[in-house]
Amino acid sequence: MTGALAGEIAALAIAAILAITLHEAAHGYAARALGDDTAWRLGRVSLNPIRHVDPVGTILVPGILLAGQLLTIGQVQAMFGWAKPVPVDIWRLRDPRWGMVLVAAAGPAINFALALGFGLAAHLVEGLGEALPDPASDWLLRLVALSMLFNVFFAVFNLMPIPPLDGGRILVGVLPAAPARALARLEPAGLFIVLGLIFVLPWAVPGADPIGWLLRNIALPLLRLMFTLSGHGGIG
Repeated sequence: MTGALAGEIAALAIAAILAITLHEAAHGYAARALGDDTAWRLGRVSLNPIRHVDPVGTILVPGILLAGQLLTIGQVQAMFGWAKPVPVDIWRLRDPRWGMVLVAAAGPAINFALALGFGLAAHLVEGLGEALPDPASDWLLRLVALSMLFNVFFAVFNLMPIPPLDGGRILVGVLPAAPARALARLEPAGLFIVLGLIFVLPWAVPGADPIGWLLRNIALPLLRLMFTLSGHGGIG
């Protein structure tokens, strides 16, 4: 493994771990603040990434995708995975309906905040440029860029209106009772629906790429906004 490749993997791993860990911890902190201490009692309100690791979703699936892309095309173009869901007892929340909406929204919200924070941190890295060797400065800027990218894409992906993704749970909370119940019944099949949208639909229907559309038309404009808000003038 070359040094450049090892550095790329390390930066991607750090970006992903921070985004996923803080996303899951935010759900737990929000639930506790709103009346449900289930995650807190189980030790899931933690910044320790190991507590949020799902063996399949956090290690196996991303590892296969990472190795496959690096070995075949030499770069990472797409990643997919999931963490162990933070347990929330909706009936322990002071307001079950709107409490669940806020708990679900807390994860993507912290990812957008992290993207903006990393954009601001880039100015510090650039300011230290003369004091750092070029490889270290370049690697830190790469980490910043990947962190902004991963956090925005992770937030947008999780806001898809499919339960058990955050967007699905937010939508269940804001819809009238009948459509909310109908949408909630999709939750057991939600992961398979998402996998179908990512892998099966583009293969079965030429030109159909809903995840690609989501990233191009929603995530990329939001990423440009994060660059602009953090003082980098946007991206092309």
